[in-house]
Amino acid sequence: MLPTVAWDGDVVSMVDQRKLPAKEVYVRCRTAQEVARAIKAMVIRGAPAIGVAAAMGVALGVKRSTAHGTKQLTAEFFKICDLLASTRPTAVNLFWAIERMKRVFSAAVQAGASVEELKARLEAEAARIHDEDVESCRAIGRHGATIVPEQARVLTHCNAGALATAGYGTALGVIRGAVEVGRRVEVFADETRPFLQGARLTAWELIRDGIPTTVIADSMAGSLMQHGRVDLVVVGADRIAANGDVANKIGTYSLAVLAREHSVPFYVAAPLSTVDLASPDGASIPIEERNQRELTHVGSQRLAAAGASVWNPAFDITPAAYVSGIVTEHGIARPPYATSLRALIEQRTPALT
Repeated sequence: MLPTVAWDGDVVSMVDQRKLPAKEVYVRCRTAQEVARAIKAMVIRGAPAIGVAAAMGVALGVKRSTAHGTKQLTAEFFKICDLLASTRPTAVNLFWAIERMKRVFSAAVQAGASVEELKARLEAEAARIHDEDVESCRAIGRHGATIVPEQARVLTHCNAGALATAGYGTALGVIRGAVEVGRRVEVFADETRPFLQGARLTAWELIRDGIPTTVIADSMAGSLMQHGRVDLVVVGADRIAANGDVANKIGTYSLAVLAREHSVPFYVAAPLSTVDLASPDGASIPIEERNQRELTHVGSQRLAAAGASVWNPAFDITPAAYVSGIVTEHGIARPPYATSLRALIEQRTPALT
């Protein structure tokens, strides 16, 4: 499985997901500014992977610092955190990871750590965030395997696989976990306009794993369900509100409505770091709007008529009422989510807080 993002000495390496599946190209970020640009430009994407990359970006920026004293380094540290926090507004893992780095930094400063000790502690914390994410995804896979029938046709949207995390995946982690325990799984991957993460990335990952995969246009999902060809929908999430409303790639809400109409279970798979108890519901989640060129062009080729207005939100909100369950590394939350999500968060291990 490709390393989505890795700490490589004094650089942060990440596979350029804009180039897949045609080319396997790695971007080597040597500064926090380069990490921030990579996140914003979607070299790396997927909420958990963005969080890991942000943590590494903070550690890298501080490691590159030439500050001679703790006071000067502290000022630089918070500027680096602000820079990385400004890259993408919806994925809460970004802010969760930065807050973890802030807590480690502040505790070390209060303990009288030297500049070199501060750098070492931040690097170690970024490594922990990476490793925890991989283990969280594998745990999501173990819990999620229990919702997958013995023979299952699973529909997924966008890419919530190894490429969207530090490894293994959330929604695709559920699929991988099911296959590992002997379930016979066939996957339908929405192409996921306009950035085509499903067609480019999800299908590529699953084919490499030998899991039968069929790519469909987003508009075909309803017909597929109407013909009884979908047993389960599993998607990832970029932010989950306290009441269970889910922000995920644009088009997820449409799938949830279709699944409800056709009595198809609709599950969300995400680590607890994606749950934002500070957002009471979906209306409080900021939705990123991206460059109109993503919708009007493929590469350099214009598809849309010149002069047409463009609306290009990256995410939509699926109400909690449409969600059958939320698969996390500590178990599956069921309605009412205001109670079940909080209970899972309160029982998780201190290392994941």
